[in-house]
Amino acid sequence: MGRRILTTLRRTAIHAGPTVLGIIVLDFLLLQLMPGDAADVIASESGVATAETMAALRERFGLDQPVLTQLANFLGHLAQFDLGFSPRYNMPVLDMIMTRLPGTLLLMVTALSLALVLGIVVGSVMAAWAGRWPDRALSVVVLLFYSMPGFWVGLMAIVLFSVKLGWLPSDGSMTVGADLTGWAFVVDRARHLILPALALASFFVAVYARLVRASMLEVQRQDFMRTAHAKGLHPFFIQLRHALRNALIPVTTVAGMHLGNLLGGAVVVETLFGWPGMGRLALEAVLARDFSVLLGVLLLSSLLVIVANMVIDLLHAWLDPRIGSA
Repeated sequence: MGRRILTTLRRTAIHAGPTVLGIIVLDFLLLQLMPGDAADVIASESGVATAETMAALRERFGLDQPVLTQLANFLGHLAQFDLGFSPRYNMPVLDMIMTRLPGTLLLMVTALSLALVLGIVVGSVMAAWAGRWPDRALSVVVLLFYSMPGFWVGLMAIVLFSVKLGWLPSDGSMTVGADLTGWAFVVDRARHLILPALALASFFVAVYARLVRASMLEVQRQDFMRTAHAKGLHPFFIQLRHALRNALIPVTTVAGMHLGNLLGGAVVVETLFGWPGMGRLALEAVLARDFSVLLGVLLLSSLLVIVANMVIDLLHAWLDPRIGSA
């Protein structure tokens, strides 16, 4: 097992380096195609947009240099673990991202956990009752979640649970000015987290439920399943230890592929619910033409996806030893 883990880590690390470098260069060059820059936004907000002021701002922030020179400077700072300086917010990019990263991680982990747990449970029930009324009823519910965009689910959740019923807050990550501590603080954060996490997870619940159902039905036709039944094992343990464990491999694979989609969906969900995270910071950076911040967000997002896929590879090696030895 230890050798499989080391092999998986080594293989992923070898692929991660060129991938991250390619992402950085491609993102940098694509952002240069966007009209305007931070100097335009700052000058327009201050009301002093003379040619001399614009030139001074661009010189101060290094925006007057050739594109390749700017790229070389960015890579040089990145080699020293420096993501640069934000001209719009007048503070280091890394400090800005570190203040928003915990909120995005909390939202993503909660949404992905909800999607996996609900998807696996619903998919298992659908597979166990395949062709009967529980399967048909849940299939309709899953199809509805699959068809509805996350922002619409979020809006309807706000209308129902915040406006009509008044059960849950609709904005922010905590109650401002409440000065809560201990268990009261945890409950308050959880109440603010429920709606955005459900809005972000709704689509993926449907995907995982359908995938678990299809995978479990396929696994149940395998020879080892008939052998387990012949041994007289309890049907519950057969479904849990054999069918579900093998069906989890495609589910975890798809979950790793969906991490980028989760980050993309976080931009909409964090904006809709006023959640302080990297997705909302990326939107603010785009509006302010603050490419330093946007590059930092894209880089950290890429690293999160790579690390998460590394964890998925390790999970595959545990679920199926043949994968780790390949």
